Amino acid sequence: MLKKEFFIFTSIFLFLALGMHMSQWLTHPLEHLLRLESHKMPYHPLLYTTLVYILLFIIRRIVVIVFNLFRRR
Repeated sequence: MLKKEFFIFTSIFLFLALGMHMSQWLTHPLEHLLRLESHKMPYHPLLYTTLVYILLFIIRRIVVIVFNLFRRR
C-alpha cells in the first residue's frame, strides 16, 4: 500500500514538474535543478505535489466509498 502511494506521489511530482517547466527540463535540466536551491520558495514543487496528491486522494476515497455502497446491495 505504501509503495503504491509513493508511486502515485512521485508520478504526480514528475507530471507537474514536466508540465510546468517543460522547456527548462528539456533544454537545461541540471541547471534548472541547481537553480531550485537559490529559489525564494525551493519547496514549491513538493507543496504543489502534496496539494494535488491530497485532492486526488480525497477523490479516490469518495469513489471507493460510492462503489462500496452499490456493491453491498
